[in-house]
Amino acid sequence: MFSHVMIGTNDVDKAKTFYDALLGTLGVPPGRVDKHRVFWRSRGGTFSVTKPINGNPATFANGGTIGFAAASPEQADAFHAAGLAHGGTTCENPPGIREGGGMKAYIAYLRDPDGNKICAFHWMGRGD
Repeated sequence: MFSHVMIGTNDVDKAKTFYDALLGTLGVPPGRVDKHRVFWRSRGGTFSVTKPINGNPATFANGGTIGFAAASPEQADAFHAAGLAHGGTTCENPPGIREGGGMKAYIAYLRDPDGNKICAFHWMGRGD
């Protein structure tokens, strides 16, 4: 459904360090810098960060969340731990199982150094 997701950052170097560590736990190679942007590419799509082109500060989406697919609860926990170790902050509840609306998932929420809400998301009941 999506070709890519791009979010704003106020510090490209800090964002690269943060997302290299997080996305590395999901098997994504380190990001590639292109001017004021960084791109992480995988078979699942492209994620990127950029300094806003209009020169204004980057801000996070109120109510927005970007979910990264995790292959297991352990991978989601590694994602969360890497995020905390690289300047992220935990949000929502601690990593764990969430159920509702007929779904069961293991989710680990974080805010990145710019305040964007992200998570590692693993569907439960699919071989677990």
